[in-house]
Amino acid sequence: MASQQLVAPKLKNVNMRDRRTSPQSDDSALVRQIRETHSPGQSHSVDVNQILQVIEEIFHRATHSTAGVLVGTRELADTVEDRTTLPSVDVLFHGLSYLIQKIYCEISCQCSGGGDVHATTMELLRTLSNYTWEAKVVLTLAAFAVYYGEFWLVAQLCTTDPLAKSVAILKQLSDMVEHAASVKPQIEAIDNLIKAVTKVTKSIVEYSEMVKLQSHYISEDTPPLSIALAHIPAAAYWVIRGILASASHIAILAGSRHEYIASTTEVWELSSLAHKLNNIHEHLTSELENCRRYIVAKRYDEDYETLKRLFQGLHLDNLKNLRALISHKDDAQPLQIGTTRYSLEVLRRRHVLLLITDLSLSNEEIVILDHIYKQQQNRAEVEYEIVWLPVVDATPWDEAKRFRFEELKSKMPWYSVHDPLIIEPPVIKFIRNDWHFDKKMIIVSLDPQGRVSSLNAVHMLWVWGNVAFPFTDEKEQVLWNAESWRLQLVADGIDPIILDWIEKGKYICLYGGDDLEWIRKFTVRAKVVAGLAGISLELLYVGRSTATREQIRKVNKVIKTENLSRFWPDYTSNWFFWSRMDSMRCSKAKHHKTVENDEILKEVMTLLSYDGSDQGWVMVWRGSNETARANGQLTLHTLDEFEAWKNKAAESGFVPTLSDELKQRHKPQHCTRLIIPGFGPDIPDRVECAECGNEMEKFFMFRCCTD
Repeated sequence: MASQQLVAPKLKNVNMRDRRTSPQSDDSALVRQIRETHSPGQSHSVDVNQILQVIEEIFHRATHSTAGVLVGTRELADTVEDRTTLPSVDVLFHGLSYLIQKIYCEISCQCSGGGDVHATTMELLRTLSNYTWEAKVVLTLAAFAVYYGEFWLVAQLCTTDPLAKSVAILKQLSDMVEHAASVKPQIEAIDNLIKAVTKVTKSIVEYSEMVKLQSHYISEDTPPLSIALAHIPAAAYWVIRGILASASHIAILAGSRHEYIASTTEVWELSSLAHKLNNIHEHLTSELENCRRYIVAKRYDEDYETLKRLFQGLHLDNLKNLRALISHKDDAQPLQIGTTRYSLEVLRRRHVLLLITDLSLSNEEIVILDHIYKQQQNRAEVEYEIVWLPVVDATPWDEAKRFRFEELKSKMPWYSVHDPLIIEPPVIKFIRNDWHFDKKMIIVSLDPQGRVSSLNAVHMLWVWGNVAFPFTDEKEQVLWNAESWRLQLVADGIDPIILDWIEKGKYICLYGGDDLEWIRKFTVRAKVVAGLAGISLELLYVGRSTATREQIRKVNKVIKTENLSRFWPDYTSNWFFWSRMDSMRCSKAKHHKTVENDEILKEVMTLLSYDGSDQGWVMVWRGSNETARANGQLTLHTLDEFEAWKNKAAESGFVPTLSDELKQRHKPQHCTRLIIPGFGPDIPDRVECAECGNEMEKFFMFRCCTD
């Protein structure tokens, strides 16, 4: 029988050029031919996804049938679970069954006649000229699925079903079933080609869905979508060509006897075409990802602009703004305290402080804020809630970051988002660009209508605590207008014993630095001078802003062992003292104050300058307002010469006389340096040296968290 010696039709026009990596490499003349077959003006509507569902179910079951035939059993096919609920056939294929049958006949004729694959492909494209590109490939694939399904259905049942056995004899399938192992390479090559065809088909469908569903963000004539869509006609051509090649080789299997063994050339031709289609799929997938990124960026830009408009508008309550920040994905309970979840309703018409930090939030910051937050219970007129919004880098979001987030959240008695990843990129962009967050903690104050009353209330919280409620910029200005440089301002909220000393009329000396030799000399001499002057002097060591916990601990240990003075045993008090100084500086800068027109800012900058030097510093007070201050060496030298001004101190008062003596002896020798953390408006344009009065040079310093 001549039919027993059939060989697979050659895949004409498949050469090295065809196997390049993207549709761009297809010959321009071929692409022009393909486009000329397309007449979308009268395009028919086809539910391609529903048809694809049926096609994939056929391929899924046929694959298991293939495995069963190759191993000589049908149990594999029998036990395949029904993965899908197929759509209504009447609705799905209304008006399409005739067209699918027509394509089926074209495929069958091409297989039996061994015609030119390119010519048949172009003929099918012309047949489907009024259909969209995704409909062309899906309908052709549906016709092939019928062809392929029939083949494997008969092959599967021919050993058990008399009807299938008779059909198999006429189709000459019985020999292939009995000697399936000899054609296994060709079957596998066909299977791989079908998988490649299906992948490219689904990519083409994805593009069509993008055009329909994302037209608000990207149009067909806008790159990168326009670039990607230019490759779709060529991709559709190669899908249909791959379908015809698969069908042709299935026809050979149906007509072969057991002597037939697939040639290396035939398998190579199928593999070559599968390779080309896989490359096309990779290219389309890459372009699709570019489109998705473009759409995401456009959506994020739109959400960002929406956030800006929301916070510029007027609302009945704060929920609309809070939902935009915290619950953009309609999370019903985005907030959490401990293990309990809450909806945003708990914040409705409440004063809300948004605590915005990264995961480097310190324990000291939590402790101080916790103390202030709990003190509101002592003031009936003060009612507000805190919500922690951690700004994290989601790439990569690993277990270490997750553990750190949970660790910080467990220390907070206020609300937090239950997962930092619900804070979306447009919100983070808004927080950074419009609220000026950059690593350093900020607390944004919102009124009950959701309006921003202060872009950063942390400074007024640190300086005045709940007295600053409702934490508006106007309230901050009112508090400064009533304030003066006094000891209560310098040390308020840190150590209540200082207030007790003030009431008792004691002289109070705050000093800092980390030079132990100077600390020993100064404290000993100060006690001697206090005795000679007949005054009650309390010495208190307040550390240094740049000192670590361990450095403070070592100095405190020496002070305690040698009974040099009082000190704060907990590092948090030292940290808070210097944080309040810096908050005073930032708060004054926000209200456009300078050292030339604001006495408080001048004193704060002087103290911070002393702290930046290595000389130590001293500040002596009597009562709230009587004060003298200088660097450590000058103060020690002046105290050593106490005999020279002892009588004047007895007449005019110790602190005023000390202040005068310090000024008289002041000869700038060791100028100071001032380290100011922060950026932008937090950094003053001009700073005078506390020692010589000259304008200081400005430098930038970048410091790691481990420094």
